[in-house]
Amino acid sequence: MWKRTVVLWRVVRADAQRLWFALRHPDAPIWLKIGTALIVAYIVSPIDLVPDFIPFVGLVDDIVIVPFAIRWLLGRLPAHIRMDAERAARSQ
Repeated sequence: MWKRTVVLWRVVRADAQRLWFALRHPDAPIWLKIGTALIVAYIVSPIDLVPDFIPFVGLVDDIVIVPFAIRWLLGRLPAHIRMDAERAARSQ
């Protein structure tokens, strides 16, 4: 599981930072917090769409689904939250 988390972090680092700053924004909508909790639950859950014991394919589903879900959430943010999160992520 640790290896999977490291690979996912390398793929989604910038988007994850923006999502983190968006979550900490005072005007962050509740659906953003619920969606983020679901993404985290999927990452740490032992249940996957494609089992990890299948070589290569088991990891690829996580590398595709998690970044897509994060970008989907970021794309639906109100403009002022998105801009504040991007600004905060760039300053890090």
